[in-house]
Amino acid sequence: MDILQQLSEILQKGDADKVSELTKNAIANKLGPKVILDDGLIAGMAIVGEKFKAHEIFLPDVLLAAKAMYAGMDLLKPLLIKEGIPTIGKVVIGTVQGDLHDIGKNLVGIMLKGAGFEVIDLGNDVPPEEFIESAQREGAQVIGMSALLTTTMPVMKKVIDMTKECGIYERIKIVVGGAPLSAEYAQEIGAHAYCFDALKAVECVKGYIGVN
Repeated sequence: MDILQQLSEILQKGDADKVSELTKNAIANKLGPKVILDDGLIAGMAIVGEKFKAHEIFLPDVLLAAKAMYAGMDLLKPLLIKEGIPTIGKVVIGTVQGDLHDIGKNLVGIMLKGAGFEVIDLGNDVPPEEFIESAQREGAQVIGMSALLTTTMPVMKKVIDMTKECGIYERIKIVVGGAPLSAEYAQEIGAHAYCFDALKAVECVKGYIGVN
């Protein structure tokens, strides 16, 4: 079996040690870091995402696969930086101020990293200013916000209003998600998209950044 196919399949099983070993082998065999990333790790994570969407696997399986992906990414990152290979885009994510829920947000981060994005995860209870400052500082193309409490949903509008005041609303796309939200609410507050799950978030972000 081709080493990259093997890498993809082992990643899907969530075996971090084996993924690390195979990534080292691929590097030793002079395969380029971008090829290993795209055709091994990202290819495997894409299948994990599809299986999760189809309810063939569940959240613990995704988390194990993510851990395995990070084991490979840790080895590839220095090589990608050395070769000056950019990620396909930068996304700032966080759970809004007053809200401490982060399982959904963490899953979105995992899926975005698995698709090849650089993710700046601000954590939970994030003040509006921090979303704006981080996005501008990091040169992010997208801000992703999550809320699980109806009482914290208005913070999302505050962030969106601030991007308009700063003049970055057209340049930085804003996607929102969380159990109490709806497409109607997202439209009402001026978000560019409502993402009902992690797979939809990846799809939206890819669309905004112009990646197939």
